Amino acid sequence: MKRHTTRSPEETEALGFAFGSMLKPGTVVALFGELGAGKTCFVQGAVRARRAGVRANSPTYSIVNVYPGDVPVYHMDAYRLKGPDEMLSVGFEEYLDGHNGICFIEWAERIESLLPDATVRVTFRVTNETEREIIIRREGT
Repeated sequence: MKRHTTRSPEETEALGFAFGSMLKPGTVVALFGELGAGKTCFVQGAVRARRAGVRANSPTYSIVNVYPGDVPVYHMDAYRLKGPDEMLSVGFEEYLDGHNGICFIEWAERIESLLPDATVRVTFRVTNETEREIIIRREGT
Protein backbone atom coordinates (compact mmCIF):
# COMPACT_ATOMS: atom_id res chain seq x y z
CA MET A 1 0.00 0.00 0.00
CA LYS A 2 1.28 3.45 -0.90
CA ARG A 3 -0.10 6.77 0.34
CA HIS A 4 0.31 9.96 -1.62
CA THR A 5 -0.80 13.53 -0.95
CA THR A 6 -1.56 15.89 -3.81
CA ARG A 7 -2.29 19.58 -3.42
CA SER A 8 -3.72 20.46 -6.84
CA PRO A 9 -5.40 18.86 -9.85
CA GLU A 10 -2.05 19.15 -11.65
CA GLU A 11 -0.30 17.13 -8.93
CA THR A 12 -3.06 14.51 -9.06
CA GLU A 13 -2.66 14.26 -12.84
CA ALA A 14 1.14 13.99 -12.46
CA LEU A 15 0.69 11.12 -10.00
CA GLY A 16 -1.64 9.44 -12.50
CA PHE A 17 1.00 9.89 -15.20
CA ALA A 18 3.69 8.21 -13.07
CA PHE A 19 1.30 5.42 -12.08
CA GLY A 20 -0.03 4.88 -15.61
CA SER A 21 3.43 4.67 -17.13
CA MET A 22 4.21 1.60 -14.98
CA LEU A 23 1.06 -0.41 -15.78
CA LYS A 24 1.10 -3.49 -17.97
CA PRO A 25 -1.62 -4.62 -20.39
CA GLY A 26 -4.34 -6.55 -18.57
CA THR A 27 -4.23 -4.36 -15.45
CA VAL A 28 -7.57 -3.38 -13.92
CA VAL A 29 -7.60 -0.28 -11.72
CA ALA A 30 -10.66 0.40 -9.53
CA LEU A 31 -11.08 4.01 -8.41
CA PHE A 32 -12.99 4.83 -5.22
CA GLY A 33 -13.84 8.25 -3.84
CA GLU A 34 -16.45 10.94 -3.61
CA LEU A 35 -17.45 13.31 -6.39
CA GLY A 36 -14.67 15.82 -7.08
CA ALA A 37 -11.98 13.80 -5.31
CA GLY A 38 -9.65 13.63 -8.32
CA LYS A 39 -10.44 10.32 -10.01
CA THR A 40 -10.75 11.76 -13.52
CA CYS A 41 -7.62 13.95 -13.11
CA PHE A 42 -5.69 10.83 -12.12
CA VAL A 43 -6.91 8.94 -15.20
CA GLN A 44 -6.09 11.93 -17.42
CA GLY A 45 -2.47 11.58 -16.33
CA ALA A 46 -2.46 7.83 -16.94
CA VAL A 47 -3.93 8.27 -20.44
CA ARG A 48 -1.29 10.90 -21.22
CA ALA A 49 1.42 8.47 -20.05
CA ARG A 50 0.19 5.89 -22.56
CA ARG A 51 0.66 8.39 -25.42
CA ALA A 52 -2.98 8.40 -26.45
CA GLY A 53 -2.66 11.86 -27.99
CA VAL A 54 -5.98 13.08 -26.55
CA ARG A 55 -7.15 14.39 -23.19
CA ALA A 56 -9.32 11.93 -21.29
CA ASN A 57 -12.85 13.03 -20.40
CA SER A 58 -15.17 11.60 -17.79
CA PRO A 59 -17.22 8.75 -19.27
CA THR A 60 -20.17 9.40 -16.92
CA TYR A 61 -22.69 9.47 -19.78
CA SER A 62 -20.97 7.23 -22.31
CA ILE A 63 -20.02 4.65 -19.59
CA VAL A 64 -16.83 3.69 -21.50
CA ASN A 65 -14.25 5.82 -23.31
CA VAL A 66 -11.49 4.07 -25.26
CA TYR A 67 -8.12 5.76 -25.74
CA PRO A 68 -5.61 4.23 -28.15
CA GLY A 69 -1.94 4.61 -27.38
CA ASP A 70 1.07 2.40 -26.82
CA VAL A 71 -1.41 0.35 -24.77
CA PRO A 72 -5.17 1.00 -25.12
CA VAL A 73 -6.81 2.54 -22.04
CA TYR A 74 -10.44 1.70 -21.28
CA HIS A 75 -11.87 4.38 -18.99
CA MET A 76 -15.18 3.33 -17.43
CA ASP A 77 -17.57 5.06 -15.07
CA ALA A 78 -20.19 3.22 -13.02
CA TYR A 79 -21.67 6.38 -11.41
CA ARG A 80 -24.99 6.28 -13.28
CA LEU A 81 -25.40 2.50 -13.22
CA LYS A 82 -27.99 0.81 -11.06
CA GLY A 83 -25.80 -2.25 -10.56
CA PRO A 84 -23.35 -4.77 -12.02
CA ASP A 85 -25.81 -6.06 -14.65
CA GLU A 86 -25.80 -2.71 -16.42
CA MET A 87 -22.00 -2.78 -16.65
CA LEU A 88 -22.16 -6.27 -18.13
CA SER A 89 -24.62 -5.01 -20.76
CA VAL A 90 -21.99 -2.56 -22.12
CA GLY A 91 -19.47 -5.37 -22.66
CA PHE A 92 -17.47 -5.02 -19.44
CA GLU A 93 -16.18 -8.59 -19.58
CA GLU A 94 -14.83 -8.16 -23.11
CA TYR A 95 -12.66 -5.26 -21.94
CA LEU A 96 -11.24 -7.47 -19.19
CA ASP A 97 -10.86 -10.65 -21.23
CA GLY A 98 -8.76 -9.11 -23.99
CA HIS A 99 -5.77 -8.41 -21.70
CA ASN A 100 -4.49 -6.03 -24.35
CA GLY A 101 -5.40 -2.83 -22.55
CA ILE A 102 -5.56 -1.17 -19.16
CA CYS A 103 -8.96 -0.64 -17.51
CA PHE A 104 -9.70 2.26 -15.17
CA ILE A 105 -13.10 2.11 -13.46
CA GLU A 106 -14.48 5.15 -11.64
CA TRP A 107 -17.13 4.54 -8.97
CA ALA A 108 -16.00 0.92 -8.82
CA GLU A 109 -17.88 0.33 -5.57
CA ARG A 110 -21.06 0.10 -7.66
CA ILE A 111 -19.76 -2.96 -9.53
CA GLU A 112 -17.35 -4.39 -6.97
CA SER A 113 -18.66 -7.94 -7.40
CA LEU A 114 -17.39 -7.90 -11.02
CA LEU A 115 -13.82 -6.87 -10.20
CA PRO A 116 -11.06 -9.45 -10.74
CA ASP A 117 -9.07 -10.55 -7.67
CA ALA A 118 -5.89 -8.86 -8.91
CA THR A 119 -7.54 -5.43 -9.26
CA VAL A 120 -5.42 -2.47 -8.19
CA ARG A 121 -7.52 -0.33 -5.83
CA VAL A 122 -7.01 3.42 -5.69
CA THR A 123 -8.90 5.36 -3.02
CA PHE A 124 -9.22 9.15 -3.13
CA ARG A 125 -9.95 11.11 0.05
CA VAL A 126 -10.62 14.84 0.16
CA THR A 127 -8.64 16.13 3.15
CA ASN A 128 -9.35 19.82 2.53
CA GLU A 129 -10.38 22.13 -0.31
CA THR A 130 -7.19 21.57 -2.30
CA GLU A 131 -5.55 18.49 -0.77
CA ARG A 132 -6.21 14.84 -1.62
CA GLU A 133 -4.93 11.66 -0.02
CA ILE A 134 -4.55 8.92 -2.62
CA ILE A 135 -4.01 5.36 -1.45
CA ILE A 136 -2.87 2.75 -3.98
CA ARG A 137 -3.31 -0.90 -3.01
CA ARG A 138 -2.10 -3.77 -5.11
CA GLU A 139 -3.18 -7.32 -4.32
CA GLY A 140 -1.06 -8.63 -1.45
CA THR A 141 0.17 -5.23 -0.23
